[in-house]
Amino acid sequence: MIRERGLLLELLRERYGERWSIRRSEHLWIATADDPDADHAPTLVQPDLDTFVGELEAPPPRAGGPCRSLMAASLFAENVEQVTDGVYYIADPPGC
Repeated sequence: MIRERGLLLELLRERYGERWSIRRSEHLWIATADDPDADHAPTLVQPDLDTFVGELEAPPPRAGGPCRSLMAASLFAENVEQVTDGVYYIADPPGC
């Protein structure tokens, strides 16, 4: 069974590895989008392989709508001013 899971993991990485970083825990399939600004959910977690593959093919929408995460590197680069060491200010927070 462990060998079968390893083979499935390698097949999934080969097929979806350009868009997703895929891993497996004891009970869950997990994928993280390689593009943090993607317009779909950045992370997929499913116990069922068929559901997991379905979400890899057609990811669900982001939580909170199409907005980028406030932690997205591109958002910081575009809109954040460093006030002091470790303190940042966003004059115009992103809206949805």
